[in-house]
Amino acid sequence: MAASGLFKTLLYTVNNLLQQQKYKTALAVVKGFRNGAVYGAKIRAPHALVMTFLFRSGSLREKFKAIAKATYTHSRNLACFVFTYKGLQGIQQHIQGKQLQSHAFLAACIGGWLVFGENNNINSQINMYLLSRILFALSRLAVEKGYIPQPKRDPFPLFAMLVWGIVLWLFEYHPHTLQPSLQSSMNYLYHDSNTWHDITDFLIYNKPKSR
Repeated sequence: MAASGLFKTLLYTVNNLLQQQKYKTALAVVKGFRNGAVYGAKIRAPHALVMTFLFRSGSLREKFKAIAKATYTHSRNLACFVFTYKGLQGIQQHIQGKQLQSHAFLAACIGGWLVFGENNNINSQINMYLLSRILFALSRLAVEKGYIPQPKRDPFPLFAMLVWGIVLWLFEYHPHTLQPSLQSSMNYLYHDSNTWHDITDFLIYNKPKSR
């Protein structure tokens, strides 16, 4: 009974603290850290699972260890970035007394340098994913602001043509310039399909099973 009453009191105190407006900025930083960790794990775990079992060799234990490491790294980095970004935004807003567009840019620049500045596979994938998104967004923004004219035709077919033309040219003649995971995917699609010995590694398996 005493333990139940203590728990209810603690729960009431915590919920009361969460409603305090003066702590909202700091609490938002904490929840941002939580959301970053959860979202990072949700995004990375299934991706790492598929890519590891498709392309990685080794024992089952080694594969699960690689999946866990990739998931942890993505989750940790995203959590730390959100924590840093929201924390620096809050500090700047507190100092200047208002929210400015430069706050988001500066806070994200510092967070990106501190968290995603290390050149590894996880950070490389995340940064390149964001690069593709911001190029699209900046193109749309340039049209909205009138810096470039509204295209008379949908430019997406031209965009697709150039993307696929360039990436396959790079893959065939300069594969070392591409990210390892992309190289693995393209090897599976375009080079492994050039080799087979019988029906088993023509339709059933990609490569003959070792005997």
